[in-house]
Amino acid sequence: MNAPLLAFVRAAREAGVRISPAETMDALRAVEAVGYDDRAALKDVLSLALAKSAAEKERLSDCFDLFFSRPPDVPPPEEPPAPPEETPPDQETAGEASPELGDLAQSLMAGDRAALAQAIEAAAAATGLSNIRIFTQAGLFSRRMLERMGLERLEADIASLDQRAEARGGGGRDGGGAGGGEALRQALAALRGQVRARVEQDLTLYARAAGERLREDVLSNIRMSQIDRRDLERMRRLVRDMARRLRDRHARQRKRRNRGQLDTRRTIRRNAGWGGVPFVTIWKQKKLDRPRLVVLCDVSGSVAAVSEFLLTFLYALSDVLTDIRSFAFAGEMVEVSDIVEGKPADEAVTEILRKVGYGSSDYGQSLVDFETGWMDAITNRTTVLILGDARGNYSDPRTDVLRRIGERAKRVIWLNPEYRVTWGTGDSDMARYAPYCHVVAECGTLNQLGRVISDLMNAVT
Repeated sequence: MNAPLLAFVRAAREAGVRISPAETMDALRAVEAVGYDDRAALKDVLSLALAKSAAEKERLSDCFDLFFSRPPDVPPPEEPPAPPEETPPDQETAGEASPELGDLAQSLMAGDRAALAQAIEAAAAATGLSNIRIFTQAGLFSRRMLERMGLERLEADIASLDQRAEARGGGGRDGGGAGGGEALRQALAALRGQVRARVEQDLTLYARAAGERLREDVLSNIRMSQIDRRDLERMRRLVRDMARRLRDRHARQRKRRNRGQLDTRRTIRRNAGWGGVPFVTIWKQKKLDRPRLVVLCDVSGSVAAVSEFLLTFLYALSDVLTDIRSFAFAGEMVEVSDIVEGKPADEAVTEILRKVGYGSSDYGQSLVDFETGWMDAITNRTTVLILGDARGNYSDPRTDVLRRIGERAKRVIWLNPEYRVTWGTGDSDMARYAPYCHVVAECGTLNQLGRVISDLMNAVT
């Protein structure tokens, strides 16, 4: 009884619902209580046990409706299959004995829909139909399922019936009579349609999620400045998901680092009331400095999209990077920490662009503005993260200011969304800024951004 539910859990995972083994066990126990008879109750129970957000509930609902439905029955042939006419024993010869039909032929001739449905499901499981991913596999899986159900024997039965009808002079395949294999052939055509419908159901169930992951992989490797507006919401979700994975991984790493060495002195003191028996153990903890991050984002037209994703990424990691101050600039520097923290990323970026964006980049003046107004924000525990293409429209780059920032900060990291081969060409001052940075990295795609932020988290915490 658990097999259908486990298959459904797999389908739900493919559809993007995050389900842990513990949640799967909870669902199994819940379904044991309510059973499979009440479809609405089953759907509610699975939604409560497995979905953790409104979006996941919607995906789970769609997956449930598709998974627990069966393709409509293919209409039977106009002339139902009938068993071959019996030949009187005194007229039979050794070569004309009444043929013994296989199981599939007998089920088709009897119109046993239950037996045929069970055979289709058994063939689907045996051929691994849930592994279908692309539409070009539909024909292959349909053929494999029919072969598993006994297609070879069925075709032999049809040929045998045709030969028997021809021997009696009743006309075989072309004769159109039910005495031959024509009625069984019509039933086979209907069965092919039913098997194809079953394959297409799993194709819809599993290939849709595979296509979604393929699209996400493409978006993760495409230049963020080239993302189509139709994919912006999908991209924001990818950024949040990647940030969540990094946050969870970093939390596990910190937990592993903070255990393993017993603090004997504090353990004895803590258990003094029990005569020193260590009922409560205390482990040595490594004191971690509170990380400080100052982010300077170029929000001119060519870099604004990347800046949005960077800010979304960093503030999604607020549980780990707890002290972040954000600044945006094009022609002048403005602090935007309160805007980013108080609004969704898309609204925050819209307001930031309205406030300081759409101008010509002037890195030199922006650095001077920062030194004048916020240089005190930088200490020897601060990591300065600069995102920009370093194209200042041939203005004075004021590398001396960046040098002084680097002398005060713990480290300076510059992320450039352009291809590395373009650095230093035209009005790019990247080659002049690089000597005053601890790290200079290309950061034009989401995957590149994720790698840089992961390294940053390991470095500042």
